[in-house]
Amino acid sequence: MSGILMPLFLIAILPYLAKLPLVWAMHRAGGYDNHYPRQQQSQLSGFGQRCTAAHYNSFEALAFFSVAVLMVLAVGQVTPLMQLLAWSFVGCRVGYLFCYWLNWATLRSLIWLASMASAISLMLLALARL
Repeated sequence: MSGILMPLFLIAILPYLAKLPLVWAMHRAGGYDNHYPRQQQSQLSGFGQRCTAAHYNSFEALAFFSVAVLMVLAVGQVTPLMQLLAWSFVGCRVGYLFCYWLNWATLRSLIWLASMASAISLMLLALARL
């Protein structure tokens, strides 16, 4: 079970880890505005804007991956392939963040596609076990 729960835990904390470079970018842009952080984030450009997008996208990925893991847990059988796919999703999402921060758009899109393929594969494997 830990082979599927640990990746879920990591994906759950990833949006908060992804916020760290965003906080740095906000500090560079005149200091972190704790009263109106989202307004400040909307005014960032370049690196700061990419950090904002990466942070929010991490929450979107969490929702999708959570459904995949819940489906696997619902069928009650976690196979080694399912564990591999879950860890693949984690690796892809970490790579995705770095590509966003470094402005590597094409590679980022390919990594996004691979992460979605991993999550969808998890869902299909769970459905196949019904």
